[in-house]
Amino acid sequence: MRHTKCWIVAVASLLALAPFSSAKNPSEVKAEKDRLQNSGKVVQEILNVPEDIPQDMIDKARCVVVMPSVLKAAFLVGGSYGRGTMVCRTGKNFTGPWGAPAMYALEGGSFGLQIGGEATDFVFLVINDRGAGSLLHSKVKLGADASFAAGPKGRSAAADTDAYMRAEILSYSRARGVFAGISLDGSTLRPDERANRKLYGNSASAAKIITKSHIKAPSSAHVLIAALQKSSPQLKR
Repeated sequence: MRHTKCWIVAVASLLALAPFSSAKNPSEVKAEKDRLQNSGKVVQEILNVPEDIPQDMIDKARCVVVMPSVLKAAFLVGGSYGRGTMVCRTGKNFTGPWGAPAMYALEGGSFGLQIGGEATDFVFLVINDRGAGSLLHSKVKLGADASFAAGPKGRSAAADTDAYMRAEILSYSRARGVFAGISLDGSTLRPDERANRKLYGNSASAAKIITKSHIKAPSSAHVLIAALQKSSPQLKR
C-alpha cells in the first residue's frame, strides 16, 4: 500500500511539472524570430534589385522559400545546411494573400556554382500547386521528388521556356552581393517541425501553419510578408 501511494505521488509530481517542461525556451524562440527577420531582410533587398527575379515569376509563385546565410559544410563533399522559412499564398489553390510562415531546413547536396565559401542567401519560388503540396508534409529531394531549375534573371527576362515551364521550384542565390540562378540538385527541403513548435506551439506543423487561415504570423514575419504582398498581391496563372 505504501509503495502504491509513493508511485501515485511520483506520477502526480511529474504531471504537475509537465507544463513547465514543455514551455517555450525564450532563447530558442528568439532564434526562430531572428530567422524570420533575416528572411524578411533578404526578400526585401532582393525584390528591390531590378536585375534579379522576373516579376512574372514572382506573380506565378504559390510559395516562396527563403534561406538566409546558408553555409557550405567544408567537412562534407558538397555538403550544405541552412535554416529558413516558407511563406505561401492563402486560400484554395494558393490564390489568396500571403499567409503565416512555416520554418524549413535545407540539407545536403551540392552548391554547384556557389561563390567560394561565403554564406549564401537562397530564395526558392514554388510555382505550381503540386510543388507547394509536396513541401507541406515531407522531405523533398530537389531534382528528384520535385522538378527544379535555376531561375531566370532580370525583371523583363523571358520565363516561358520549356525548362522554366516544367520546373516546380526555381532557385535564386546571392553571395557577396552577386545574384545568380544556380542548381541545388540533390539537396533536400523539409519542414523544420521542431522550430515550428517552438514558434507556434506544440500542435503546430508546417501543413497546419500554411493551410489554416486562423494561424497568425508572428510580428517578426511582418517585413517578410509585407515585402511579398507589396511585390505580388495576386496570383497570376
